[in-house]
Amino acid sequence: MVPKTADAVIIGAGVIGASIAYHLARHGIRPLVFEKSDPAAGSSGACDGLVFLQSKKPGLHLKLALESRRRFDGLADQLGSSIEFRNPGGMCLIESEAEISAMQLFVAEQRKSGLDVELIDGDEARRREPCLSAKVIAATYSPLDSQVNPYALTFALLRAAKSAGARILSGVEVNGIEVVSGKATGVFTGNRRISAPVVVNATGALAAEIGRMAGLEIPITPRRGQIIVTAAVPPLLRHCLISARYVAVKFKPELAASGGMGFSLEQADSGNILIGSTREFVGFDRRTTFDGIRTIASRIAPVIPALKRVPVIRTFGGLRPYTPDGLPILGKVAELEGFIMAAGHEGDGIALSAITGELIADLITTGRTQFPLEAFRLERFRAGAA
Repeated sequence: MVPKTADAVIIGAGVIGASIAYHLARHGIRPLVFEKSDPAAGSSGACDGLVFLQSKKPGLHLKLALESRRRFDGLADQLGSSIEFRNPGGMCLIESEAEISAMQLFVAEQRKSGLDVELIDGDEARRREPCLSAKVIAATYSPLDSQVNPYALTFALLRAAKSAGARILSGVEVNGIEVVSGKATGVFTGNRRISAPVVVNATGALAAEIGRMAGLEIPITPRRGQIIVTAAVPPLLRHCLISARYVAVKFKPELAASGGMGFSLEQADSGNILIGSTREFVGFDRRTTFDGIRTIASRIAPVIPALKRVPVIRTFGGLRPYTPDGLPILGKVAELEGFIMAAGHEGDGIALSAITGELIADLITTGRTQFPLEAFRLERFRAGAA
């Protein structure tokens, strides 16, 4: 039964909504989480598990990721569940002289933001990661890059939140936001009204749709990522891996249209290797395509030849919540009191989940956050914003 009131309403039971629910419950707030489908049915269940720091923009984005990464070390113990967190370190693979020049600058800026990262030559990269071919002429390496199981993480957060007093309602869709005198005062599900002093939009790629219910324009667009999953094999990868081009495509979408797609790889605890991913603006179409999967395979095979002999068992596509500047939208909304944004993480939702949940919970319970959120607020997209 849907209650008539809640301490706070969270829309979305992906990893971000789950993290917020958990941290709110730890504060003694009993949130009500609405999920129109099943938990982790959106982006959180259709992604890899990289907690990768080298792909973050130097500056506030990277500093936010560093704060989140620190919290992962003890998170499994805190939640009382395995989340399959591992810290093998990560490498960003460089295949051209032009990429070396770009990554030298990128590494310098990342170091200024506090990341432990270095540039190594191709021979050293192959010593550390023997599966790499001679196509890799250099790489960057950080010992902080890690991985986690997205499903295990999301459900561990939800279980811990529920144990602390949160309620999770699956299969219940929010179809309206109640607004009274410029303040969000609750939500509607069907013909039911649920009153709450705070409403959190944590719906990922659907965040713009929820925003429109409250009269807000939220510049979050779905961006499809297709991923290959191989059969389980003995340990092949020693590190989390991405390409230097992956970093470029992430922040310059036009490169994807010109054939500049990068790649990312991780080997899960099960032995399966996840290889991704495309970055396509195709609306809400989650289907995989022959061209997309073939492009991923053709990019990775010359770099890691051993993968040519590993069977593919399935493919899947997920929708990443893209914002125009590549940063999430977090915090209060100036024009609508009581409405809080926590979406737009694109491919960083897993990596930023630990800190996002903590910050939003702190904002709701104390009105303050230990990490500044001004640069992440919705208002940065408004006309005339600095």
